[in-house]
Amino acid sequence: MKERIKKLLEYVKSLAKWIIIAGAVGAVGGAVGSLFHLSIDYVTELREKFLWILYLLPVGGVIICLLYKLSKTKLDTNRVIESVRGEQDVPLIMAPLIFASTVITHFFGGSAGREGAALQLGGSIGYNLGRLFRLKESDLHIIVMAGMSAVFAALFGTPITAIFFALEVTSVGIMYYAGLLPCIISAILASVIAKGFGLHSVKFDIVSQSLSLSNSWRVFVLTALCAVVGILFCLAIEKSEKYMEKYIKNNFLRAFAGGAIIVLLTLVLGTRDYNGAGMDVITRAINGEADAFAFALKIVFTAITISAGFKGGEIVPAFFVGSTFGCVVGGLLGLPPQLGAAIGFVALFCSVTNCPVASLLLALEVFGGANLPLFVLCCGVSYVLSGYSGLYKSQRIMYSKLEAKYVNINAK
Repeated sequence: MKERIKKLLEYVKSLAKWIIIAGAVGAVGGAVGSLFHLSIDYVTELREKFLWILYLLPVGGVIICLLYKLSKTKLDTNRVIESVRGEQDVPLIMAPLIFASTVITHFFGGSAGREGAALQLGGSIGYNLGRLFRLKESDLHIIVMAGMSAVFAALFGTPITAIFFALEVTSVGIMYYAGLLPCIISAILASVIAKGFGLHSVKFDIVSQSLSLSNSWRVFVLTALCAVVGILFCLAIEKSEKYMEKYIKNNFLRAFAGGAIIVLLTLVLGTRDYNGAGMDVITRAINGEADAFAFALKIVFTAITISAGFKGGEIVPAFFVGSTFGCVVGGLLGLPPQLGAAIGFVALFCSVTNCPVASLLLALEVFGGANLPLFVLCCGVSYVLSGYSGLYKSQRIMYSKLEAKYVNINAK
């Protein structure tokens, strides 16, 4: 009896600890994430109002390069992922660096998202608050995940997705359930704080389709094609980084050249659709309107932007690629274009992150539960057919996707 009471007290103590510490991380992450969201929105409005700002994109790349040179260390999303497994620390300087550099990228018109900033901001906040609270090493890994959840929830307004994405993205096939409660606390609190800043969740209304053999095979084929596009997306970024580093060895020159190429491509195409995150294009696609080759052009723009050294992340561009591809190809397969865009949106996220549970929850939070069985099929097919490709090279694939076999390899 005494042993049970002792155990119960330990659980109560742990609960109180995480309420306080994860609550602090959620509060700070929610506030910082909200300010970051508002900053991105503000500079995007400026760029769209003053079109000449785009021509300064090469200069913006040089500024970002200078900021990271001054930091004298390699700071990226892979470092945050490694910190969850105890392989790296997450210096506090990462937070202001990724905040400023992502805002600069969006201000001048680079093709990037913001989830990379969310994970780096959150990881840095969580790790350093954990150090402040003098957490032991194993608890530091947990609070990093809580920080990731907090800022992701504040930025996208999808707290449930944020919780499970942080738990799932580090080691595919294993979830660190010790981090479940801290991630829940931080994500929900951050989401509430974001609403207090006047920010709203990303939500779309789409047509409801019955679960039938006819719809199922169409979703299956569309998702299989999306998985291939996801692999190509990851491969394009990988190869672009490789060849940019090989042929333009100077970081400053690479950033300037990459920015100049983006400006030139924009002028040649005669549209600004591929600059910035492209949420307006995503919205049009989910409403049933997309250009046939928009997905391919966004891959090119994003690969050049990221490989040149601009910051922000690749997830929102993946949403762009998936929704535009799904809208066009889904319509050709006989699906309503809106549903095709939604399937593509979720399938690309799953393909490039290897996170099927988070992908399904994303579908529920963004598109509702009316088409849940079709989204389940989408997540399963995309997860398997994407193989071991992924955006984050530090992501560890712990178990085979094809059989009950321990593989423990990094995403490719």
